[in-house]
Amino acid sequence: MADEQNNTQGNNGNAAAPGTAQQSLQIVKVYLKDVSFEAPETPGAFRGEWRPEVNVELGSAARRIDDSSYEVALTSTVTAKNGEVTAYVCEVKQAGIFRITGFNEGDINTVLGAYCPAQLFPFLREEISDLVVKGGFPQLLLAPVNFEALYLQQQRKQQEGGAGAGQPADAGEQ
Repeated sequence: MADEQNNTQGNNGNAAAPGTAQQSLQIVKVYLKDVSFEAPETPGAFRGEWRPEVNVELGSAARRIDDSSYEVALTSTVTAKNGEVTAYVCEVKQAGIFRITGFNEGDINTVLGAYCPAQLFPFLREEISDLVVKGGFPQLLLAPVNFEALYLQQQRKQQEGGAGAGQPADAGEQ
């Protein structure tokens, strides 16, 4: 997969004020980290009417690589059952390396928990769709996800539960 670059500048694109750091966000690399597709009941899963119940689980994790680089991994597990039969289980971990400079720690956590997963989602969505079709099943397109709302919801739960909302960016799943 080709490297992608995306720069975001703070201060509405204006030059940074003297003594302040310019904000920069760069997508260094997007890559498929892990993938699994199982269709345990084939060929029997292809018989009869196709009316699946589909369950989608989604999570993300971020870890610091060096002073300004982070790996963000977006993981999804899709399970499709047709009646009592598990038609397929598709697991994809799509990852990326992001270079982030000029942001305070709280803003970095927001970028890693909301913005970066949103950039990875189209790649994850395509991979799941391709795997399901290659498995012989009708195409599955995941619905769009508001990662910012999910991140804010998770932060509220952490605050209400007494957990530290300001955990380091590499503290685990979002």
